[in-house]
Amino acid sequence: MLKAFLRTMKDDTSGATAVEYGLIVALIVLAMLVSMQLVASETLEMWGHVEDKSLEAMGA
Repeated sequence: MLKAFLRTMKDDTSGATAVEYGLIVALIVLAMLVSMQLVASETLEMWGHVEDKSLEAMGA
């Protein structure tokens, strides 16, 4: 009885697929967060440059 249960547990791979999909989703989310952070940094830098040039043009 114990051997049959252990054999059944060893051969059961349904949970492994869910874990693999979870890892894939986690990697995709991580890549999205990193890319969004890079875009945010570039955007902030761009608006800082626009602010500097606007103040320069107004003579402030």
